[in-house]
Amino acid sequence: MERKGPQVYSIAAHRGFADALVAGLLPRYSDLEVGLARLTLLLPSTRAVRTVSEAFIRLSGAGLLMPRMAVVGDLDLDETLGALLDPLGAGAAIPPAADPTRRLFKLAEFVGLEMADRESGAPRGAAQIRLARQIAMAIDRLLVENIDPEALWQERVLQVLADLSRHWLDNTRLFARVHARWRDNLRARGEIDAAARRNRLFARAAERWRAEPPATPIVAAGVTSAAPALAELLRVVSELPEGAVILPDLDLSMPDAVWDELGHAGAPDADPPLARGDAVTHPQYHLKLLLNRMGVARGEVQPWHRAGLGKGPPERSHAISNLFLPPEASKAWVSLPADKRRLSGVRLLETANPEEEAQAIALLVREALAEPEKRIAVVTPDRGLARRVVQHLRRWHIEADDSAGRPLSQTTAGRLFLLLAEVAAEQAAPVPLVALLKHPLVRMGEGRADWLDNARAFELALRGPRPAPGLESLRKDADAARTGAWWSEVEAILAPLLAEGSQRLADLLDTLVTAGEALCGTALWAREDGRALSMLVEDLRLHARETGFVIDPAELPAALREAMDQVAVRPPYGGHPRVAIYGLLEARMTRADLVICAGLNEGTWPATPSLDPLLAPPVLRALGVPGADFRIGLSAHDLAGLLGAPEVVLSRSERDVQGPAIPSRFLLRVKALLGRDLGKGHEDRETVALARALDDGEPAPLYPQPQPRPSAEQRLVRVSVTGLDRLRSDPYQFYASEILQLRDLDSLDAEPTPQWRGIAAHKVLETWHKTGRPMLEIADEVLAEMNHHPLTRALWRPRLIKALEWAEAEIAANPERMPTLIEQKGEWLYRGVTIRGKADRIDKLADGTLAVVDYKTGMPPSGRQVAEGYALQLGTTGLMLLNSAFKGLQGTATVFEYWSLAKSSKSDTGFGYISTPILTGNRRSGISLEDFLPEAQRYLDDALDRWILGEEPFTARLNPNVAGYDTFDQLMRLDEWQGRGGPA
Repeated sequence: MERKGPQVYSIAAHRGFADALVAGLLPRYSDLEVGLARLTLLLPSTRAVRTVSEAFIRLSGAGLLMPRMAVVGDLDLDETLGALLDPLGAGAAIPPAADPTRRLFKLAEFVGLEMADRESGAPRGAAQIRLARQIAMAIDRLLVENIDPEALWQERVLQVLADLSRHWLDNTRLFARVHARWRDNLRARGEIDAAARRNRLFARAAERWRAEPPATPIVAAGVTSAAPALAELLRVVSELPEGAVILPDLDLSMPDAVWDELGHAGAPDADPPLARGDAVTHPQYHLKLLLNRMGVARGEVQPWHRAGLGKGPPERSHAISNLFLPPEASKAWVSLPADKRRLSGVRLLETANPEEEAQAIALLVREALAEPEKRIAVVTPDRGLARRVVQHLRRWHIEADDSAGRPLSQTTAGRLFLLLAEVAAEQAAPVPLVALLKHPLVRMGEGRADWLDNARAFELALRGPRPAPGLESLRKDADAARTGAWWSEVEAILAPLLAEGSQRLADLLDTLVTAGEALCGTALWAREDGRALSMLVEDLRLHARETGFVIDPAELPAALREAMDQVAVRPPYGGHPRVAIYGLLEARMTRADLVICAGLNEGTWPATPSLDPLLAPPVLRALGVPGADFRIGLSAHDLAGLLGAPEVVLSRSERDVQGPAIPSRFLLRVKALLGRDLGKGHEDRETVALARALDDGEPAPLYPQPQPRPSAEQRLVRVSVTGLDRLRSDPYQFYASEILQLRDLDSLDAEPTPQWRGIAAHKVLETWHKTGRPMLEIADEVLAEMNHHPLTRALWRPRLIKALEWAEAEIAANPERMPTLIEQKGEWLYRGVTIRGKADRIDKLADGTLAVVDYKTGMPPSGRQVAEGYALQLGTTGLMLLNSAFKGLQGTATVFEYWSLAKSSKSDTGFGYISTPILTGNRRSGISLEDFLPEAQRYLDDALDRWILGEEPFTARLNPNVAGYDTFDQLMRLDEWQGRGGPA
């Protein structure tokens, strides 16, 4: 059969690629008997296969034998360029491809060998795997461009390297040495890199088809990867007797001068092939690069005249062409008539934040679904925004699946596996441990309720500062929670995880799997995320065992998370048939009646380019490899294709999760093209207003300052000496703690509080006073018994010891004072109310009177606080002594002291000092000794008369200027009424 020139076509953006493609293929290649079974379609991705298959179903009407569809390439280097082309029969003589996971571990091993002699040493664990992954990506990046990494030592590249900083030279040298080791390993195994094997497959296919054209038609559709080997294959396909290449959204109306302004784009006569001034961010640049590598002039490309079901207005393609004009050509916007700038059917949606944006998008989807047969696609690279839209749609019982999926690390099964790794890495730290024990997959079924009861009880006991590492230290908390039998089961499951020291990764994965199955059974692997996790773990385990990769358990969570982030878990089918939520990759070739392009902010769409950490941009340019900005052009082409839909909404939020956001350069171009006058007509303000009003209920009435008035029976509670201070300063705090009996819960892994330090100090002093044993020995015992993390104890122990040494010396220096009562509880029935307290220390003085001592780990109350009746602990304790409240001791107190264990410049040890609320010497605040107990009596009577025996409300923050507790600020909703004036 006679050869012909290249048959290359372009489907304009407004025609809808998949539907227009099928509309043209059906009359051209369909056979009455076999339908399209003779046709082979070469498509860029598995997603494209699904999209084209759906288009065939829509347009075929009756039954149809589908063409054979094979995946050959993709735009992004992160994705595979294609599966093996089995129908070609070209793979037998080509060596097999190296497994990518095995390559990752071997590269990590080689990184360790090459960096071992550096001063900083070789990276370990997750950092080592991360660097290996970057090297693997750099190798693939070169091989996809058909460049041997040995080309780094060409004269042109060496000249570039000579002008770069030292770290680029070191990184390039490391890459070259690691690759040399990897190449030798491949030769020994008789393998090649997957990218190299694909290149050989393409070359073999091109050679065979050129020599013996297939008897059946072959059409390459939507393949825009400019990889040289694939470009050569596409050239051959375009010249086959029944072959064709169909490109998406190639702008055939662009003037030649503008086309030339895009730059060299790999032209055969260009040196270098990719110049520094090339417009790599333009949406047509990668298509020009492909055509140049195919050896096809733009003038040889023919328009595809068929249109799809979801076609847009024809003038849209001209507007898109004008929208993305390069810098010089865009000057023509000034004189462009309005009809050339108008984007009919395109709306601009700007919201305040991502939540409002998702709400507005959900409203647009709901509104569009009211029209029969109308298809809607939400396209965004922001997976967080996509998940918000999915949740908002459920308001109307619309199930929409995010086809881009979620990273495995964010799924239920993936999170459980990471929690197991975190428990191992952090030696059963409270937060990951409790999260693991209460995970929804753990003990699913009939026994889960009992399991959760035990887990919750254990959590309550575990709250507070972090205990010592390991499971043994948690036994005390389990016994305190009365969950000993349950904890024994947990301990048996988790104990193998807590082995210390570096281990083989395969062995660690075995341990994680065993523990996971013991906790969850088959539920761990039952759903789509579990199956994806199973495949990943098996793959990692197989090749980690083969290579013997070793990792420290502390590095395991980070290493697993990075591996899981590479795996996207897509939902099973079953969402709404007319609603789709896509990422940029999934949206290519799709078409809907309404397309919502969301998340149009810089850093999202387009994404911030990431530089190759190993090969400098000038080096890549000299080799002819597209740089990081090349991906911006791909994002622009994605948007250009989506703009061809009948209805388009371009959406962004003024803020993202990190703060104020910058509008996408693409959106700014749209606004600039439209101009101020036309732009106002394209703004969709109604949807934003409706989104804001949707949840905008009646304003809640202002919350008043709380003033609870319990009954007389409820008021009659026992009053502690410290509670009396709280009652007078902030009655609501007393009401919540003593009448409602509420208690503040410590958080898990909490920072040590002053209360914790006070308990430790009081217990040491009590034991020392009662036994006379060495203070240091007692302190170590008490700190060990409190079972807190060694780091916490190590940080606070020196301060505690110095303060205790000061207290010991101070007591020894005053032999006339005899400590008589230590940490003694007492009760006093006064006016029908029980006053209770615990005296830290009562000393008997030489004259027979008593001294009341209160230990403080921080700053004691000021004299002013005492004088105003807000710190009456010492005075009330003195009244209790007068009234025989403490068993075995009764008398008059004449000395009242606070012994603070805080830092002091006057102390010999640097910690500890004594202060008194008694007005003596030059003190300007306090109460005189003769008035101290009478004043304490007066304040006590006042408190009893007003709140305990009276009817005065327990007003929140009655004395806002008094320093007090903030335990119940949230309960009193302080922020809602504070500052509005007095009580409401």
